[in-house]
Amino acid sequence: MIKYIEETTEFLQKKGFENPEIGIILGTGLGQLINEIEVIKEVSYNHIPNFPTATVEFHKGKLIYGKLGGKNVIVMQGRFHLYEGYSLQDVTYPVRIMHKLGIKTLLVSNASGAVNLNFKKGELMLIDDHINLQGGSPLAFKGVEQLGSRFTDMSAPYDVDINTKLESIAKDNNINLHKGVYASVVGPQLETRAEYRYLKIIGADAVGMSTVPEVIVANHLDLSVAAVSVLTDECDPDNLKPINIDEIIEMAGKAEPEMILLFKELIKSL
Repeated sequence: MIKYIEETTEFLQKKGFENPEIGIILGTGLGQLINEIEVIKEVSYNHIPNFPTATVEFHKGKLIYGKLGGKNVIVMQGRFHLYEGYSLQDVTYPVRIMHKLGIKTLLVSNASGAVNLNFKKGELMLIDDHINLQGGSPLAFKGVEQLGSRFTDMSAPYDVDINTKLESIAKDNNINLHKGVYASVVGPQLETRAEYRYLKIIGADAVGMSTVPEVIVANHLDLSVAAVSVLTDECDPDNLKPINIDEIIEMAGKAEPEMILLFKELIKSL
């Protein structure tokens, strides 16, 4: 993997991805932040050596370098998931590349379902902690200790100072920002009624199919991390209706401007 990381990093450096400070991963239906960026360079994933390729139709599949809030940023417009058939090492490979290029902070967004029924679709949730239900670890491979500590501490995977700033920005802008626990499952099937009840019992406030692997690797690399979920549906097991993916994407789009405002204001303050 070290050889692959060096090859990919060298390719992107030659393309002009120079001295980035912040990495951003944009989740399902959450690509409009790109419109706020002064784009300097962009490369399709399928042109980057050793990079996976996004296969989900609403994930664009581009790595973008530019300026936002006076900072050099790298943005993943489209991410990778276990349910696409990738390994956890594939899913998290871009985080390792962004770190090798120089980022110190990683910001993550996702679309998720509200398990906590006090949270409503169209609202945002700041991730305070997570539960890994993906059945594996992106650090469970031979030679991982050459890239960072094998036994990575996860007592506080989300940066407390950054989360405090995000809560303050939300308050100043009248954004209803919940705080809670995100559970990450494999997917791609949605949850059963019994599974939603189980998630509630174990302490999850929201559920999705991403984010946790990237956050684990970011902690492995000593990056500061923050993540925001856009709540796109309400997961009430007693009143569960068939899921409509188009409605989920539409709801993500409606809530996205608030997430963009949070990220923009945060980046200015970092």
